[in-house]
Amino acid sequence: MRVFLFFSLLFFSLTAKAQDAITVTGTRVERPTMDVPASIDRVEGEDIRWARPMVNLSESLGRVPGIVVQNRQNYAQDLQITSRGFGARASFGVRGLRLITDGIPASFPDGQGQVSHFDLSSAGRIEVLRGPFAVMYGNSAGGVINLITESGADFNGAGADLMFGSYGSTRAGFKLGGKTAQSDWIVSSSRFDTHGYREHSAATREQLNAKASLRLGGATSLSLVANAFNSPETQDPQGLSRAQMDENPRQVAAGSLQFDTRKSLAQTQGGATLTHDFSASTTVSATAFAGHRDVRQYLSTPLANQTPPGASGGVVDLERNYGGVALRLTTRTDLLGRPLTLVAGGEHERMTDRRKGFLNNSGAIGSLKRDEDNIVTMTGIYAQAEWRFAEQWLALAGLRNNRSIYRLEDFFVAPGNPDDSGEKRFGTTTPVGGILYKVSSSASLYANAGRGFETPTFAELAYRPGATGLNTGLGAARSRHFEAGWKAILGARTRVNLAWFDILTRDEIVVDSNSGGRQTFKNASRTRRNGLELALESALPLGFDALLAWTRLEAKFLDPVTSTTSPTVPAGNVLPATPRNYLYAELRWREPVSGFSAALEVLRKSRIAVNDLNSEYADGYTVANLALGFTQRSGGWSFREFLRIDNLGDKRYAGSVIVNDANGRFYEPAPGRALFVGAQAKLGF
Repeated sequence: MRVFLFFSLLFFSLTAKAQDAITVTGTRVERPTMDVPASIDRVEGEDIRWARPMVNLSESLGRVPGIVVQNRQNYAQDLQITSRGFGARASFGVRGLRLITDGIPASFPDGQGQVSHFDLSSAGRIEVLRGPFAVMYGNSAGGVINLITESGADFNGAGADLMFGSYGSTRAGFKLGGKTAQSDWIVSSSRFDTHGYREHSAATREQLNAKASLRLGGATSLSLVANAFNSPETQDPQGLSRAQMDENPRQVAAGSLQFDTRKSLAQTQGGATLTHDFSASTTVSATAFAGHRDVRQYLSTPLANQTPPGASGGVVDLERNYGGVALRLTTRTDLLGRPLTLVAGGEHERMTDRRKGFLNNSGAIGSLKRDEDNIVTMTGIYAQAEWRFAEQWLALAGLRNNRSIYRLEDFFVAPGNPDDSGEKRFGTTTPVGGILYKVSSSASLYANAGRGFETPTFAELAYRPGATGLNTGLGAARSRHFEAGWKAILGARTRVNLAWFDILTRDEIVVDSNSGGRQTFKNASRTRRNGLELALESALPLGFDALLAWTRLEAKFLDPVTSTTSPTVPAGNVLPATPRNYLYAELRWREPVSGFSAALEVLRKSRIAVNDLNSEYADGYTVANLALGFTQRSGGWSFREFLRIDNLGDKRYAGSVIVNDANGRFYEPAPGRALFVGAQAKLGF
């Protein structure tokens, strides 16, 4: 079936129209994708918003090969996003990838990140970089996800949208943008509410995103961004055992109700980037940002495990202040008569967490059990050079030095709970290089290689087996990457990206012990990830467009892994939460006269292991989604209406898994058939 679809798209593309070049900024210099010796894809704002609820990245990021986004259906824990198998072990948030939105890191200096505040309604595009060049952004072994808000000049109007969906889901949004001779700006706000597919999974999300660009003079510009996110009292249904999911996937474990598991989160941040052109060939940009984040989370830790002297309770209360600065110089010159582009820069980021822990008395906050400051600083400097050393050849090389300091200052000292203050440092220098050969104006071959690294998050450093205090024996994972690929525009309008990769990781960070609501981590010996990625887009005759993204991944432990509390993990076991095959296909039809559009999406994912031992697997599944929409225009007005049905076949399956869950509640069930209807209106200026 896949082979048939592939060749069908190639055949039909021969009669299509010419395709415009797509440019990306993933290697810090804007370039056509055909001139970048790396795997990088771009998801356009139209594809993010058309006939979608605009709530989760999982709605649109599945169209990128190499990326697997598992929607937990749990707004207290965010999405689970993996890139070439990196980030799969995260039980909450996103790790192993570098997340960025409008120049502000959404990954914190310790490597943990969130995408809940990504505003999809105002996104101009999302760029996704995989492979060795991701390390040029720092602590990001797996890749980079970069969201760029659309400009007010592109939107230039006022718009509103409204959506109603299954399980009590509603979303309302408003967007306003404009431009003058010297500026453009855009503001977007929205509110999302849901009862949740499962019991005890209700959520509210309120969001505000703003961006302004000012031209201060002929050579100087200033970009300002601000973002606010609020999600009060979001219920946490937690995971289910296999037996519980088979019996009733909408239920929750008793502990979730007993301890009223939930999370409140509020975050505000802002940043500014000043750019100055010293000449037609030399540009300097400086960025500064700062933010504040409040989190209170109620866990279902049994009281017997909350009360011992060294325990941290069952309520996490965190106040985080974070910020950073960055400076970048870009200059274009010649070397031996051939174009040379040089980029050099530095980044410094800091986060300070005031972290407290309290007893969870059946959903009510109890006595203090933890009081400490967690401080992480990260400093990185980098340089890269791009040299077009021959008419059809291009070389790109980079080097980054990264230094991180983790510091714990303990203010809760009591009998049986000693002063756990301490410090852990990480440092590394990572090189990367790639070469590209342009076979023709519409086809390129490339190869690259590099070193990557991934530090533990503060949550992974927080505990030692059988003791309190920082796990200073836990080191960073280090990897070497190889990649080779082919990019082409076939016929007139079929775009193909094919990549092969091989990644060997030493000191992979894995679970060492897992009991009493507390996980500790250690370094495994070696793991290996290798596979293929295929992205194919084609404009077909009769108004059809087709897209296919396929990933084949082999991710395994190369050596046995011993554990403090579990049996030894045999060599050859697959890394949990990494599907061997992942396929996304979409066929869309547009009728320009009536403004009617229809799309059929098919998602296929093979089974995934739920733990390192591979003792259980979440079954593979195939689901189909259908979207229908109308567009009308009258004068300066435009209107859109859509109907969307997800999981057409009402398939019962686990949408994600909680890796290595101590209670065996690995599974987070996906919803059955779900219906969404929505409308959008815009008045252009």
